Amino acid sequence: MSTNDLDQSAAELGMGGKLAPEPDDAGYRKRMERRQQVQKQRVEERNKEKGLILVFTGQGKGKTTAGLGLVLRTVGHGERVAIVQFIKGGWEPGEARALKAFGDQVSWHALGEGFTWETQDRERDQQLVETAWQTALEYLRDEAVKLVLLDELNVALKLGYIDADTVINGLRERPALTHVAVTGRGAPAELVEAADLVTEMTLIHHPFREQGVKAQTGIEF
Repeated sequence: MSTNDLDQSAAELGMGGKLAPEPDDAGYRKRMERRQQVQKQRVEERNKEKGLILVFTGQGKGKTTAGLGLVLRTVGHGERVAIVQFIKGGWEPGEARALKAFGDQVSWHALGEGFTWETQDRERDQQLVETAWQTALEYLRDEAVKLVLLDELNVALKLGYIDADTVINGLRERPALTHVAVTGRGAPAELVEAADLVTEMTLIHHPFREQGVKAQTGIEF
């Protein structure tokens, strides 16, 4: 069975999508046995390894959180990671404190000065983004670093602080097995096209907007 056929079978079995309840136990067992067989074949078909470009974008909350999940997973395997924040700065979030426990495994650079409406200085913001990008390039070219998280780089791209072609060319300089995660709303089409995985966070409810709930420790920072 071809890879496309396996993927089609997986879709028909509800893998990666919504599952409908089975009317009886026998039907459930039959479906799960088939799912197991198809998934085993799909895994065997996919045997390549490569460094991935992963983009987390959209209006919903969770983009940086998704990137940090990859960071935690990577350091859990004993690998080195680097985090470069393009907008955030001026305060130490809980994740920065927690990741200090991993010592030299994690390099953290918060090189922004906070929200752009607070800085109100476009030229300075552009200079900070350029500094952050040069820092990011050092890690992207370092074979010892398994994952580079470029937090809110999408925002810097959207605001025109850095050119998309510059970023994409820089990402292509990384070693073959180095992963890079890019977060922030407004990911440009060029980056989306170059990426291996793109997830768009959808805003459905948000307590700040709908309930007047302030940013809270452990949730926002």
